Amino acid sequence: MPRVIVDCAIYQDGRRTEGPADLSDALDRARAAGDSFLWIGLHEPTANEFELVTSEFGLHPLAVEDALHAHQRPKLEVYDDSLFLVLKPVRYDDKAGTVTAGELMVFVGDSFVVTVRHGESNPLGAVRERLEDAPEVLRHGPTAVMYAVADAVVDHYLDVADELHEDLDGLETDVFAPDSVAGHNTAGRIYAFKREVLEFRRATGPLAEPMTRLAGAGVPFVHEGSRPFFRDVSDHLTRVNEHVEGLDRLLSDILAAHLAQMGVRQNDDMRKISAWAAMAAVPTLIAGVYGMNFDVMPELEQPWGYPAVLLLMAGAITLLYRMFKRRGWL
Repeated sequence: MPRVIVDCAIYQDGRRTEGPADLSDALDRARAAGDSFLWIGLHEPTANEFELVTSEFGLHPLAVEDALHAHQRPKLEVYDDSLFLVLKPVRYDDKAGTVTAGELMVFVGDSFVVTVRHGESNPLGAVRERLEDAPEVLRHGPTAVMYAVADAVVDHYLDVADELHEDLDGLETDVFAPDSVAGHNTAGRIYAFKREVLEFRRATGPLAEPMTRLAGAGVPFVHEGSRPFFRDVSDHLTRVNEHVEGLDRLLSDILAAHLAQMGVRQNDDMRKISAWAAMAAVPTLIAGVYGMNFDVMPELEQPWGYPAVLLLMAGAITLLYRMFKRRGWL
């Protein structure tokens, strides 16, 4: 068990204190103090490793199952003895152009907080440091941790959204650059970017409803003083979701414009091909007529007949070329 415990401490009156090593004794001490709570952070525990926490804190088996297996949507579950919040921290690799989502579960109950992290994204270390420098927030109890974790995750969403927008601006410039082919797989690049935005949207969109619930009344274990903080997180999340929707719409518009642009280019190419084919067809027709095996043909016996036919071919080609050039086909 110790290898999966990232940190464990009792917070009394907004200040960190080191508690007993035994989880049961630490929880009893926090509850006895009245103004204290125990915060345990875990990283990818197994079922056996999490069993002790489950039994000591009385966590609901359905929430425990979700915390162990991960792959959950952001959500808020209310049980008799605890709240269960699922968050999806994201990480954007601008070089690879990929959005990677981890999972972060927060259990909040009577005088305890349990955080379970899956994946590489880890905002919890910075959250602890920031909270321990703000005892007035920690005095709100376990929900202060839930707020701070949600706030850190959503604030990083804003950073990721800005990075995605910058990369989208670059893609848009490539697609619409004058006389630029923008690569041979532009549509593939746009679709790949759209998939990353969709992955980001899966993390941000479903979180709106839990944040709205936590900002309102009627949710147990939520300190009254924490609700304005959750409203602030909800406002930031609304900005993120609007940003993501804008990215998705812009990508769809870029893709539609690119496909239309490709259609125009193909039409231009077809016009050029048709023009050159027409210019090749005229001398071919004349040569074909004079190549037929007949005795009586115009100017067949004249010494200037051959140069006259060549001149006719050249004149016809020149006439067609000037006509196609004037109409913009060449």
